[in-house]
Amino acid sequence: MLSINLLTPHSIMEVLKSRFRQKRLNFDLTQEGLANKSGVSLGSIKRFESSGQISLDSLLKIAFVLECLDDFTNIANEKETSFSSIDELLKEKILKKRGTIK
Repeated sequence: MLSINLLTPHSIMEVLKSRFRQKRLNFDLTQEGLANKSGVSLGSIKRFESSGQISLDSLLKIAFVLECLDDFTNIANEKETSFSSIDELLKEKILKKRGTIK
């Protein structure tokens, strides 16, 4: 079966802004309360919840207050690769010594 990934940066932003808003409400915090606890400006929080736009630094501060900072430790992990032969393994190790221009 063909699997199509329809995730885009915009769609992920939409999901994140909704999830963070819901977490804020679950913690019974107003936007102003979250701003006070996190050190992120109220304007940044309002912009994030309406448009999804926020700096990484501010997002991590909010995640800390909303107790989901650990979720960010899995971002950009290297994926495990399986090899069917020693030749594939050796080829992969040789190619990974340096970056390549593609």
